[in-house]
This record gives sequence, structure tokens and C-alpha cells, in this order.
Amino acid sequence: MSAMASFKLTVDDIAALLQARHPDPFGVLGPHLSGSGFVLRALLVGAERAELQTPAGPVALRRIDPAGLFEATLPGEPPAPGYLLHAANATASWDVVDPYAFAPVLGALDDHLLVEGTHRRLYRRLGAHVLRHQGVDGVHFAVWAPNAQAVSVVGDFNYWDGRHHQMRKRIDSGLWEIFLPGLGEGVAYKYRVRGPNGFDQPLKADPYGFAAELRPATASVVARLDTFAWTDAAWMGARAAIDMRRAPISAYEVHLGSWRRTPEGGFLDWDTLAATLVPYAAGLGFTHLELLPVTEHPLDASWGYQPVGMFAPTRRFGAPEGFARFVNCAHAAGLGVILDWVPAHFPTDAHGLGHFDGTPLYECADPRRGMHMEWGTAVYDYGRREVSAYLIANALYWLECFHIDALRVDAVASMLYLDYARQPGEWLPNPDGSNDNRDAVKFLQHMNETVYTEHPGAFTVAEESTSWAGVTLPPHAGGLGFGLKWNMGWMHDTLDYMTKDPAYRPWHHDRITFGLLYAHAENFVLPLSHDEVVHGKRSIIGRMPGDEWQRFANLRAYYGLMWGYPGKKLLFMGQEFGQTSEWNFAGELDWYLLQYGFHRGTQGLIGDLNRLYRELPALHGRDCEPEGFRWLVVDDAAQSVFAWLRLAPGEAPVVCVVNFTPVPRSNYRIGLPRAGRWTEILNTDATAYGGSGLGNAGAIIADPVGAHGQPASAALLLPPLAAVWFVPATEAGTEPP
Repeated sequence: MSAMASFKLTVDDIAALLQARHPDPFGVLGPHLSGSGFVLRALLVGAERAELQTPAGPVALRRIDPAGLFEATLPGEPPAPGYLLHAANATASWDVVDPYAFAPVLGALDDHLLVEGTHRRLYRRLGAHVLRHQGVDGVHFAVWAPNAQAVSVVGDFNYWDGRHHQMRKRIDSGLWEIFLPGLGEGVAYKYRVRGPNGFDQPLKADPYGFAAELRPATASVVARLDTFAWTDAAWMGARAAIDMRRAPISAYEVHLGSWRRTPEGGFLDWDTLAATLVPYAAGLGFTHLELLPVTEHPLDASWGYQPVGMFAPTRRFGAPEGFARFVNCAHAAGLGVILDWVPAHFPTDAHGLGHFDGTPLYECADPRRGMHMEWGTAVYDYGRREVSAYLIANALYWLECFHIDALRVDAVASMLYLDYARQPGEWLPNPDGSNDNRDAVKFLQHMNETVYTEHPGAFTVAEESTSWAGVTLPPHAGGLGFGLKWNMGWMHDTLDYMTKDPAYRPWHHDRITFGLLYAHAENFVLPLSHDEVVHGKRSIIGRMPGDEWQRFANLRAYYGLMWGYPGKKLLFMGQEFGQTSEWNFAGELDWYLLQYGFHRGTQGLIGDLNRLYRELPALHGRDCEPEGFRWLVVDDAAQSVFAWLRLAPGEAPVVCVVNFTPVPRSNYRIGLPRAGRWTEILNTDATAYGGSGLGNAGAIIADPVGAHGQPASAALLLPPLAAVWFVPATEAGTEPP
């Protein structure tokens, strides 16, 4: 409430109000002290009559413009916020709680922290929040648009007419806010933003909107974040004590929209996914579900990687609380949840972040830095403090509000290099001519520091496809600060090797061995991801050479290599049972294949690999450290045989041997750390998996005859196209299948 210099509005004031472009609507609407009384003004669009409801009875307001602008000068004290205005015309009447009677919800600290870029939980202040303000229930809306001339919130509640609810601008920060009494959850809304040139932008969804309409509709939806009762306290407490570098991490990567569909071909909802996907992945022994982006996105074909609603779980599977139930259910089943997160770029859909306030606000102004030419998307301005704060707040939001266990950051390489996917002349170098995006580097370092400081036990993963040094080093050591990095080199090399006919593999032996030269340069994940089974690349089983038996034997041997190799594991859905066709995001996996033995056998193998990987510390306890791996046979290119030890301090070693030819190798001598009986705990040629059943009758005996730098050795039968694993018999926790 403020003192008024004059009881009269100027012609310009009236015109600006009626065109929803007044720079200070709270300065002229609502109650204002004036001498011994107050003046009350209200814009009630379409009303011909209006009254202020008081305990003493209604008081008529004078209409000063036919569009519905009213005014009255009244004695005494202004009414407390929450007073009622009654409006009417020839055909209808309605009541309004005057939104212009309420004080701001935001304060100077919000302004300061936003501009400073240190407001880590902006989502608690911006967006749409159901709350009680000055004794009245309603929704508070707040949005950042510093260059806008005017901003209104619009929705069904005001006929999408920007004149009704023009917002208050906070000059120090460029935040706009308004409290609308009487609104609640489920209300659809957008912002009407008038740019500095005087033209309205397309109606904008809320950058901090917590829910959204189902596409093709694009409005944000008011949702609460504080009503779900979590029951995963034990999980969260235990997670905080885990060093993920030394823990088993085997992620099942899932596109929720195409894992399964309803009989009618529609999407499963969150609760159905919790009841089906969670027990399926847990039953196969995976430690984590990795979800392709669940942030709201307009185009199904983007798989979620072109998000518009960074704070909104997609409506495709239901309301946000359903996603919370899904995560809670996963934790109850012993599964962590990794969320693919996309801070690298955003689409230029009209309702999104592009030119949000009529200027390049979230994106870099110069298209040589502000546009991805290859993808047709905009690049965030990481050097702008408010934009960095927006993204870091978003990362914390998923960890805090939905108990996400890890963020896998998409397309990190595109963030790090100014010339990424750009031709000469299409990019803007640094003053010294270099191509590193220093603002993006600082942002990633700050983001990672914040995540690890605020949420012990949570971790971040980089999809980074280049040789950028120090991706998983801490920022204080000059690194980016990620916990893990996808090992794209391992994936490309090994897949290239596996596609070769076994007759030609001796000439490509280094495709397997080369990766160990850098396997511990970073904390790696071994990914066989969605990107490897689309766009004509074929499925993983589809790349294997030979007849059907050989293709599945190759696949099983490859998985035996992968799970025995140092690094965390990631497998895209469908590859656990040998999906034969490429991934189709518009359908579901080919579950009918499980009626066939080879597919069931592959699925069973994945379950056993995950179980052994989790049970045997030597297979995961030093995934990220060189002392966890030692070659036994590295140079037998002629027979395409590889053998190595997996080690962890104080734990039983595991010996992994792979024969990548269809020829059984009898009496193949392998050096071993100790003499005595060794149990064959895995044989991918077992009949249970669809193999021929060749093997070592469950065990081998090592003699005290040195070989391969070890004090003992044993003669093995290496099955064709197969991996076999051994542990000392006294340490074996299981019998072979």
C-alpha cells in the first residue's frame, strides 16, 4: 500500500492498464493511502458495475473506463488483504478477491541471490507455489524477465487475458511476481511477456513450472512438491556412506515410453511402471535404473533430449507425484535412479526459453555461441550468473524433490568446445584463439561441487565423447568434477571388434587391449546405450557375425568381457535378452522373443553377471583404480584369447578368460595367483544360456607351476565364443549353472 500523489489516473496510465503494458500495475491498482482515507482501484474486465464488500455492506465503485476500470475514494483505513469485490454486467456477476491488495512474497534477499547467481534453490521461490499469504490461500507466481516491459500470468481462470493479472516487477532483479488468491493445484497457466520493443512474445510456459499439460498442449500446471510421504529414509541414509567408485553400479537404461506399452499402444503410467519395470530390473540384479530424460518435452521423437519443462516430469506418464512414487518404489526394491539431464541446449519452441523476455535471455546472444547448428537448438549462456543458477537449482531440484540418486549429463562435449559441430566461420573463438568454452567449464565445475556438497552419496556422470582431460578429477585439481564418465572409446573399439568375423579378429586384437592403456585415466562407465541401437546401427545382437548360434555365443562372450572388464556397466533395454531389431521409440520392446531359448538364455546370463558383479568385490571394488586389473594373457592374437585378473585388497581374485573364436581350446594354460582348486563360477557357453555346454566340469586344479607372471597355473578347456570366470574354491559363493 502506498501514498498517492493524485487521486486521478492519467490517460497514459489507463491506456497502459487496458493494454496490459503498465510498468507498475501495483502502483495504481488496489488500495492506496490518501489523506484521511484511501483510494481503491480495480480493473474488472467486462464489468459494468462493481462493489467493495464490507462488514457494513457493499460500497459502490465508480467506473472510470468502459473496459472495466473502477475507482472509489473512501474514508478510514484500507481493508485488509482478502477483501471481496463484486462485479456484474448485463448477463453475469462474479466475485473477485483483489490480488493487488497483497504485499510481495519475494524479498530483497531473493533479488540479491539471483543476481549474484548463488540462489541454489530458486525453484522454492520462482514458479507457481500454492501457499497461504497474509491469511489467504492462493498461488504465488514468480518469473525472471528483466528486459520485459510488462508480464501477466494468464490461464483459464482469466480467459487467457493478460489485462486481468498484470505482475509486479522487482527492479533490482528483473523478477516479476503476483499472488492470486483462490487458485490451487491443477491450474494451467502461461506468462504473457511484452518485450522491450513493445511486442508480445508467444505465450510462455513457466521456466520453473513443476508440471505441464500433456502434449500437444504446452501450458504449465500448478503442482505441489511437499505432499508426498517418502519412505526411503534408510536408502537415503545408506547411500550417503557409499563411495560409488568402489561400489557395484550396473545400470539398466530405459526409455519409459517404449519399454512396454498398454494393450492399446499407449504409455504406461508411473504406478504401472513401478509395478512392472522396477521388479523386472531388480530381478535381473541391476543396481540402478537410468532413465532417458523425463523432463517435459514437446516432441516424442526427441526421446526427451529437447526439454522445454526442465522442472516438470513429463505428463506422458501422469502427475509429478506419480514420479515420486516410482522413485520411492525403486528405492524400496534396492534400485537407484539415474536421470539423464540436459543442460547442454534447449529447443526453440515458441512457448519455451528462447528470447524469453524479448531478448536472448537464457541463450547466448551471438548465434556463433548461442546456437547448435547441427541440432537447431539454443545454447545456454553459462557465463550469465542467473542462467547458471537456474541450471544448478534444477539439478538440486531433482535430487531433493524426487530423491534422484545421480544425474547423467548429456552431450558434455558440445558444452566444452566452442567449435563443436561447427564449420570455420560458424563459431567464435576465445580472445587467444582457443576453442574451450570456459564459461561452460566453470558451470560444470560449480554444478558438480554443489551436487557433491549438498547431497553426499549422489553422483554425476558425464557423457563426454572426447579426450578432454580430467573429466572425473575434482575441480580443485583442475578437473570438471564428475563422478563417472562414459567410456565411449571402449564402446566403439569393442563393438568394432565384435562385428568382425572371428577369422579376421587376430588382426584387430588391439581393439580389446588398447582400452586398458587408459582404462583408469577417468572413472569410467562401460556404455552400450540407446545411441548404439538406432539410426541404422542395428541392435547389439544384430551386429554379431555368424549363424544364429554364433551370434548369440558372440553376444554372451561380449557380455562376459564387459562385466569382467574394469568400469561400471550400462545396458540399454532390450539388449538384456538380445533384441534383434533396432530400438523403435514409438513402440515397445519385442517381448515375444523371450519364448525362444537363445533370448531367455541371454536374459538369464545378464542376471547371473549382475549377481556375480555385486557379490564379488574383486569385480567392482577397484573398478576405477589400476590395482584392480592385471593382464594374464594379452598377446594371443592368433587364437583371439584374452585373460586377466580382477583384484581388490583382502578379497578373493577373479580370473576372467575369453575365447573369441568358434574353436574350443583344450589344455590352454593360464597363470593363476595360487595353486589348488578354482571354481568355474561363470561359463557363457553353459546350456542354460543357450550354449554348447563345453567347460571345465565346474572346476580346475592349479599346479605350482608358474606362468604369466603368476606362481601357479592350470590347463583350461576354453569353450568356443565364450567367457569363463574362476575364483579360488574356498571363496566360491556359488556353483556354476
